[in-house]
Amino acid sequence: MRIARVTGHVTLVPRLPELKDGRLAIVETLDGDALQGHSEHAPRATPMPQSLVVYDELGAHEGQLIALSEGGEATQPFRPDRVPVDAYCAAILDTLSLKD
Repeated sequence: MRIARVTGHVTLVPRLPELKDGRLAIVETLDGDALQGHSEHAPRATPMPQSLVVYDELGAHEGQLIALSEGGEATQPFRPDRVPVDAYCAAILDTLSLKD
C-alpha cells in the first residue's frame, strides 16, 4: 500500500457496468520528502514519470491524501467479477503522523 495525493479526476464514457459507482482519480504517490512536508503539500524529490489513475468509490477530492493498493489486491473489492483496475483507493487519510 502506498500514500498518494489526488491531483485530479478522469471522466470515462461509456463506463463498464462492472465498475460500481465510483470515479477515476489522478494521483501522485508521495516519496519521503513529500511525506515529511505533506501538510504544506511539499513536492516529491523527483517528479513521477507518469501520473497514476486510481479507482475511487470513497469520494476523495483534489488535494486529499489517500492510501492505495495496486495490482491483484486492487481488484479484490470487485471479486468475483474481473475488472480492468490497476490501483484502488483503499482509504482517505484524515491525518498523517510521522516519527523520526
